[in-house]
Amino acid sequence: MAKGVAGSVDGADGTAVTSGDTIQIGIAVDVPEPWGGYLTRRRYEAGDPQTVQAHVTLLGPTEIPVSTLPAVERHLGRVAATHLPFTLHLRGTGTFRPVTQVVFVTVAAGISECELLAAAISAAPELRRETRFPYHPHVTVAQDVAPEALDKAYEDLADFSAMFEVDSFTLFSHSGATRWQPRRDFRLGG
Repeated sequence: MAKGVAGSVDGADGTAVTSGDTIQIGIAVDVPEPWGGYLTRRRYEAGDPQTVQAHVTLLGPTEIPVSTLPAVERHLGRVAATHLPFTLHLRGTGTFRPVTQVVFVTVAAGISECELLAAAISAAPELRRETRFPYHPHVTVAQDVAPEALDKAYEDLADFSAMFEVDSFTLFSHSGATRWQPRRDFRLGG
């Protein structure tokens, strides 16, 4: 998640406030500590200009009318209530090269749960969007950096492994002035 909405500013509480009629949102599962901080640092050290907290994206950056935000949040609440917590196992590295300049940590277990969540989330009319590629859960650790930095991230994290319980996902919003900000967590299983 890295794009902003022109004309938006941050409110005092860190939530996105827009001067227009739209807001940019994204939905993700955060990678918890200690692994989240470690992978975030590795992405930063690779020189990635889009460094954000390590996460598995469920819905990439999506611009929606501000007026639909309450309906989107109700939809996300229903999705969370109908999906149970699950174990996510991150292991090893992968890449989307040569199609895109991305290296990622792979999801070894929890793939189908992420796919089902992503499909349910994007089923809301407000969240349907064109995508260039099929959904593939992963944790980006280097993107749009020098080939040597991509190679180094791929090699250095080849033995990475983390396993944790996913009991929620987070709605994020973004303004043009700051990074993505968590807006609300949605607990799985109600």
